[in-house]
Amino acid sequence: MACAICQIRRPRRYCPGVNGDICSICCGTEREVTVSCPFDCPYLQEARKHDRPLPLEEEQIPNREIRISEEFLEEHEALLSAAGQALLSAASATPGAVDFDIRDTLAALIRTYRTLESGLYYESLPENAVAAQIYRHLHEALAAFRQQETEELGMARTRDADVLAMLVFLQRLELDRNNGRRRGRAFLDFLREIYPAFPGAPAAGSPSLIVG
Repeated sequence: MACAICQIRRPRRYCPGVNGDICSICCGTEREVTVSCPFDCPYLQEARKHDRPLPLEEEQIPNREIRISEEFLEEHEALLSAAGQALLSAASATPGAVDFDIRDTLAALIRTYRTLESGLYYESLPENAVAAQIYRHLHEALAAFRQQETEELGMARTRDADVLAMLVFLQRLELDRNNGRRRGRAFLDFLREIYPAFPGAPAAGSPSLIVG
């Protein structure tokens, strides 16, 4: 009996991603590259402990001119929570969604909100169909959050600039958590830890996306 992936080495473990037994080498090299690994795979969760993000030079980080302080995040934690949960909800409801789709989603929505600064609104949908579906869900969720906030407070508290800054914060989090694998979902796994109420998520997690 040979590994279901390489068809050469002896299999050492069952892989739910290919529904077959594979060798440990293929598990390490093909995990989240050619194999779409389910979140609850124990080998994936063990690998998460050793995930390393792609190294980025400071000049490679987008939207560097937008400063985000801890005070800003604490003041707008409700907005951050709404955005994070909407992002996770949209990705969970979109078959095949991976971290790079989230990256495309956030980049496009940031471009959209940047147009508001010029006074000329232009919606910048991602060309990526998966990202576009997540984009629509997140865009609608942010609008719904602001509408509900206005109804409850009797005034518009969250500005377009606040939403833009929060999207940039999420963008930086994705860059920090992305493990560089083509089908990687390390950032989405991180969101699942923060918001454990979603189906299949761990039983316990941090109550906030604000990290030190």
